[in-house]
Amino acid sequence: MNFNFLSPVSDAVLAHNELLNQQALGQKIKIHTKRSGLPELEDADIAILGVVETRNDIDYAGAELHFNNIRQVFYSLYPGNWKKKIVDLGDINQGETVEDTYFAVKTIITILLEKGIIPVLLGGSQDITYANYRAYDDFLPMVNMVNVDVKFDLGDSSKPIKNDSFVGKVILDQPYNLFNYATLGYQTYFNSQEEIDLMEKLYFEAYRLGEITGNLTLAEPVMRDANIVTLDLKSIKASDVGNNQKFSPNGISGKDICAIARYAGISDKVTSFGIYEYKPSKQDETTAMLISQIIWYFIEGVNLRVKDDDFLLTNNYQKFITLADSQELVFYKSNKTDRWWIEIPFLKDVNNKLKRHTLLPCTHQDYIDASNGIIPERWYKAFQKNFV
Repeated sequence: MNFNFLSPVSDAVLAHNELLNQQALGQKIKIHTKRSGLPELEDADIAILGVVETRNDIDYAGAELHFNNIRQVFYSLYPGNWKKKIVDLGDINQGETVEDTYFAVKTIITILLEKGIIPVLLGGSQDITYANYRAYDDFLPMVNMVNVDVKFDLGDSSKPIKNDSFVGKVILDQPYNLFNYATLGYQTYFNSQEEIDLMEKLYFEAYRLGEITGNLTLAEPVMRDANIVTLDLKSIKASDVGNNQKFSPNGISGKDICAIARYAGISDKVTSFGIYEYKPSKQDETTAMLISQIIWYFIEGVNLRVKDDDFLLTNNYQKFITLADSQELVFYKSNKTDRWWIEIPFLKDVNNKLKRHTLLPCTHQDYIDASNGIIPERWYKAFQKNFV
């Protein structure tokens, strides 16, 4: 087990933690310190991990990165009625090259995944998500990724990886493990028409900012089907973050981004969660507080997880069959949670990514639409991936 890449939480943060109320999070979680070393992982469910890497940021100017402000604020919050155990593993510092940092990230996340521990990553530039994704190479045959972002980050995959092009590397680099990619909160004017067309061509999902803010529940089934969730802080509107973090006057509100993080936490499939593009500032308490609350809501969601997709026993669900455009669609509704799924059929004569019938999370509205002859777009895109 190689955790040599990790550096402990700073003494300044630990000193601040000593002054906190005994009921605060910082007093409840196990922390990697210089004095006591790494915490035991046997009982851990969630691991916080900083990644001090920004060299592939297209705007990289050598600025120093640390997560002290975030940790101080997060430690000062109070936990909910949680049963999940949290550890803070400290930080992965910059390697000699960015590839060295990627290797460290991949190695540590692989170990955490094998132990059933959910990593919560703090970055750093969002290209770190590529290393996170590669940790799944031997863990899952097909990976679903959700990106909360103003951009698709497809970029030009023929050029070296950057924080605005890492998804292109995810799609094209071997081994090919990506099944679905979804972007929540994208803003059209930040994306080229070529990228928009490519998202359509690959049958990936894209939800505009107005769609998500107008109906936040659209994010729930998308998150329920995700393995990796990556969040770019530039997706948050400028009025809800500090001056050093401002990007666009339009964006997701602080309240809504916490609700989205909670959806990610509730999802049984989400096994890693990352928050990226943080730019620290001594005067910026707002961004540190918002990130801390995002993490808090994600952990709250993890504590509220309910296994409700076991459809082997008929008393666990209700089954509905309807016709839409001459296509038979099969829906399942959980009796535990009232959440909905739709079946994607397996095509025997097609050399596809699906090896069996697969259940795709959906909404009640999808069933209503199908009953009225409208094929749900999520089902159509997932079905078309059989032929890609």
